[in-house]
Amino acid sequence: MHQENKELSGPRYSPIHIRATWDGTGSVEDASRALGFSRAKGYDLIRRGEFPCRVLRIGRTTRVVTASLLRVLESGVPEYNGTHAGRNTSS
Repeated sequence: MHQENKELSGPRYSPIHIRATWDGTGSVEDASRALGFSRAKGYDLIRRGEFPCRVLRIGRTTRVVTASLLRVLESGVPEYNGTHAGRNTSS
């Protein structure tokens, strides 16, 4: 139990903290900060289809998929939402 408390006391946007505290999705603001840029830049990248993680648009709300954010933070390889610059993301 002591180890769990120690992990949660680390940086707010570390993969360990995100795994322990986020649900299936997170806010664009928090995901942007975890990736090292501002909320405004995050929304700009989403509008252009270049946000490095998968996002969900539900009505007027935009959420970032936590599992995708963690993969990007750990690998450094972006996961775009759709085709981008001729890239086919269908599996």
